[in-house]
Amino acid sequence: MEYAKSRTAFGQPIGTFQVNRHALSRCHQAAGRPDLPDQCILGVTSGELSAEDAAGAKWWTTELEWEIVDRCMQMFGGYGYINEYEIAGIWRDARIQRLYGGRPRS
Repeated sequence: MEYAKSRTAFGQPIGTFQVNRHALSRCHQAAGRPDLPDQCILGVTSGELSAEDAAGAKWWTTELEWEIVDRCMQMFGGYGYINEYEIAGIWRDARIQRLYGGRPRS
């Protein structure tokens, strides 16, 4: 949000462009299940979290993370690839999260 408010293009903050306002709104709405990690923690502590539910939570959270971070990265444009901007590292870290864990070995 800070970047969208401070970065200007065509004489105005990029956060004022309709496409970016829609993207930021979508990111905010996508994060609409903040209770999922809490439910999983309760399931682990009570011994009731199934492997399927754990895998589903891992999938949902990492896909959501990727969707949001990738969209935010788009707003940075070419700057998003420059290591001086924090988004470059966040984007790399978010991408690998989708690979971690995998499925159990048989």
